[in-house]
Amino acid sequence: MNESFSIIEVIQLMLAPGIMISACGLLLLGMNNKYSLVVNRIRILNEEKRRFVTKAAEKDFSYDETIRLESISRQLSALTYRAKLVRNAVFFYTTAVASFVLTSLFIGVQYLGEFQSLNFIITTLFLIGMIAVLAGVIFAAYETIKGYQIIHLEVKSAE
Repeated sequence: MNESFSIIEVIQLMLAPGIMISACGLLLLGMNNKYSLVVNRIRILNEEKRRFVTKAAEKDFSYDETIRLESISRQLSALTYRAKLVRNAVFFYTTAVASFVLTSLFIGVQYLGEFQSLNFIITTLFLIGMIAVLAGVIFAAYETIKGYQIIHLEVKSAE
């Protein structure tokens, strides 16, 4: 065993990645909720679009129905893009969790043996995790902006 660290110091070192795992878990929970809402909205709009298409076979569209169908098509396109942004955020948060878990494991391995060369790997893994969290936050922020733009499409079609 490596005597340069006490077990308490090793546990303290392992806590930083552990806290980041917990933080990423909360971010993932929020993204999963957003993903569910986006997918549900896509399903609702697809169902409405199918009703319009079925109705189109029976008669000509009114002006309002044409405007609504165009709005649905634009919203579906934007929501599909929004779902991709959520997927990307989830991917990066999950990557961060994996990186933080590996960081903790390598800290433990370093304690068990004489592996001072692991310092570079440990630091690199932690930094990769932090960069992944940043990327996830950027995708989540962009997804929020897109969500606001989709609301504008809905409001404009109702005017």
